[in-house]
Amino acid sequence: MRVGLLFGSFNPIHIGHLILANYMATNTTLDTVWLVVSPQNPFKPSNSLLHEFDRLHMVRLAIADNADLGVTDIEFRMPKPSYTIDTLTYLQEKYLKYQFSLIMGEDNLATFHKWKNYEQILDHYEILVYPRSGSGKITESLKEHPKVTVVPAPLLDISATFIRKCLKEGKSTRYLLTEPVAEYVHAKKLYQ
Repeated sequence: MRVGLLFGSFNPIHIGHLILANYMATNTTLDTVWLVVSPQNPFKPSNSLLHEFDRLHMVRLAIADNADLGVTDIEFRMPKPSYTIDTLTYLQEKYLKYQFSLIMGEDNLATFHKWKNYEQILDHYEILVYPRSGSGKITESLKEHPKVTVVPAPLLDISATFIRKCLKEGKSTRYLLTEPVAEYVHAKKLYQ
């Protein structure tokens, strides 16, 4: 089983995340894509993060009707902040018959050399890179690395930051969030 891992805060999960995950699951050699809900990104401040269980629940709501997508809370039980190499290692030990690939945006690839044990990731895991606006060009050395594949996934410039701002200001997020997620956000008065 070939599993793509799409890490994120999903604060909240939106249609951009879902379109990307579905595209990767159905238009590459992957069998499925798991969304890895990260409790804390080591490169981002955590002060604006919604509680991890709310974010996990929203992901479950968003993908409930899609058999090509899954979700994992594996990082909830790991030391914080979470490091991708530690998560990959843990998952590989737990699921010996699965082959994991890392899905990341071009913007992350530009700073990939700053990640903990990035060489180990490159040595052992395929990296599927999708375009991100304003991320600049991928360095030639990484672009030509045998473990890196650039995937021409649809480019959607939608951000969770923008959605949170809309929610805080009482503006519509219709078509940005799935209906179940929007209903959950409004029922719990999240991001207001």
